[in-house]
Amino acid sequence: MRIFSGIQPTGRKHLGNYIGAITQYVAGQDRGEAIYCIVDLHAITVAYDRDELRDRLYDTTAILLAAGLDPGRCILFRQSDVKEHTELCWLLANVTAYGELSRMHQFKDKSAEQKDFVSAGLFFYPVLQAADVLAYQTNEVPVGEDQKQHVELMRDIAERFNSRYGQTFVVPEHRIPEIGARIMDLQTPDRKMSTTGGTELGTLYVLDEPSAIERKFKVAVTDSGTEILRRQDKLGITNLIEILASVRQVTPESVEKEFGGSGYAAFKQTVGEAVIDCLAPVRERYEAIRPDESTMETVLAEGADKARAIASKTVAIARERMGIGPR
Repeated sequence: MRIFSGIQPTGRKHLGNYIGAITQYVAGQDRGEAIYCIVDLHAITVAYDRDELRDRLYDTTAILLAAGLDPGRCILFRQSDVKEHTELCWLLANVTAYGELSRMHQFKDKSAEQKDFVSAGLFFYPVLQAADVLAYQTNEVPVGEDQKQHVELMRDIAERFNSRYGQTFVVPEHRIPEIGARIMDLQTPDRKMSTTGGTELGTLYVLDEPSAIERKFKVAVTDSGTEILRRQDKLGITNLIEILASVRQVTPESVEKEFGGSGYAAFKQTVGEAVIDCLAPVRERYEAIRPDESTMETVLAEGADKARAIASKTVAIARERMGIGPR
């Protein structure tokens, strides 16, 4: 089985990124052939600072390596280093309908934030994302719940291409974690945790110091009750239950049973301590890895060579099927 996923290099990685994506990446190394891409081309579809982009790419690479990605057991590379992604994107654009792209929730949300200028690249984002995945004949795409619509579109694109030009692409399946697929803001638990639209105290970063993590959980929003149960009217406590279950790798039901009579203050302290223990090794390894940009460049370059060897074969087949270039 081949697994592929991409991660944005923009912004600091928060707890939702870690639980919903990065831990899945690490686990994927034991379940199949794992390929992971830092998607710098996707990052330039919205306003950005070019110098900061490179710094954030190294930040992201260091976090992934610190979290447990092993270049000997997976392929880790920078998207822009493998030009087959952009070529395949253009080929797939011709089996993608304008109407399909206009219905993408993320385009609507992100374009609303870009008040002065909305790039065509932002509109085209899902087609490049489809190329990222389909270039590797991917069986499984580990994603958060917010990316489900994009995976459904790439499935439609693959099936349409196969129908028109003959069997070419594997039709991928998404893999969404049963627990922690959508970690919410600690201050506004009706909104997903985010580096751009989140609150200062509600967004918990992977590299936060233990004191900051403790403080953010201490003031996390719950409700006026005392029951530690997942319910629609208890979004804050439901989020905390999901977080603790995720970092402990247990079921939410077991968390509810264990802390049924604890009270909110003690429960929040326990969740904070569990998150501190979970993230401490990552932060320590990150501090050792991040200064060595040369080694990270070597890892990314070697990964790109391996990725290109796979993607080039797929693109060659797609070109031939479409009648592009010499026979």
